[in-house]
Amino acid sequence: MRRKAVIEAAGLRWSVVESLPVHEDIKQAKGRCEEYLENYRQSLRNLAACGIRTVCYNFMALTDWTRTNLAMLMPDGSEAPRFDAVDLALFDIHLLQRPGADEDYSETVSSLAAAALSQMTAIQKQTLTQTILMGLPGTVEDFTIEDFRRALSEYAHIDSALLRRNFAAFLSAIIPIAEECGVVMAIHPDDPPFPVFGLPRIAATEADLAAILAAVDSPANGITFCTGSLGANAANDLPSMLRRFGSRVHFLHLRNVAREPNGSFYEADHLGGSTDMAAVMRAAIDVMRQRGISLPMRPDHGHRMLDDLKKEGFYPGYSAIGRLRGLAELRGLEAGIRSIMAAES
Repeated sequence: MRRKAVIEAAGLRWSVVESLPVHEDIKQAKGRCEEYLENYRQSLRNLAACGIRTVCYNFMALTDWTRTNLAMLMPDGSEAPRFDAVDLALFDIHLLQRPGADEDYSETVSSLAAAALSQMTAIQKQTLTQTILMGLPGTVEDFTIEDFRRALSEYAHIDSALLRRNFAAFLSAIIPIAEECGVVMAIHPDDPPFPVFGLPRIAATEADLAAILAAVDSPANGITFCTGSLGANAANDLPSMLRRFGSRVHFLHLRNVAREPNGSFYEADHLGGSTDMAAVMRAAIDVMRQRGISLPMRPDHGHRMLDDLKKEGFYPGYSAIGRLRGLAELRGLEAGIRSIMAAES
């Protein structure tokens, strides 16, 4: 409540909590699951009492996001996070040494990973390991490869079908309280939107999102529409998906990724990359007009650039200047499209 007061004193409004994490015991339906569910319900009550009515969260098994390089050098001198399929295979097969990992990659990717390994220094191996482990919630400094192996072993018996059942149980336990408190839940898609480390994915495709909304058919059970996460899967038609699920979209993450043929991608400029951001923005405006609301939106991720290159201690993707540039671009895009739409009507 004190933090909210400080924010409002600065003339801002705190309207979305991102994120309210889901404990691994809930995802795996084990141990102290019921206790953590009750804690989650109480957290929703507490947020509602503070006037915060939108909750972004994810149900990704173990990981939060996965990147292999946090400082890919861009042509303009800025730095961007990158997911490289070969580097992931290198880590998974040779550094993590996950049982059965070599079966999850094509012969081409496995061969390239082995060749890259032979050229890596000890420092490069350490950097890759630290980068990947940074994507594990709450474990930026202390999580080790041994810890990761143990955590992965706990998912050995959990496939996508079981994780979906556990997620449906979570929704059944949480959504009634959300409805009671006037809170809407907005699940963030899986990042990246395909399996990594043998872990199941349940929020990566249009079919996945449809199943999530059908699991508990309530306006309180909704989506954070992240164009970066969903956009890393070429099969996802983002404008079409946004229009289809628009009535249940409660939060917008607008960012862009540039996809590569082997499954690699990197964080592109907000108006660049593989996603037609203008088409997405037009779909978002259509949804907001149909619903008569203004959806909360943020420029998700951003390049590290200019003076931020001299700063330390920031979280990758969340440097100030790159995100402010993205915000300016997106606001300009929205204003331009609204002007065109007004002229067309």
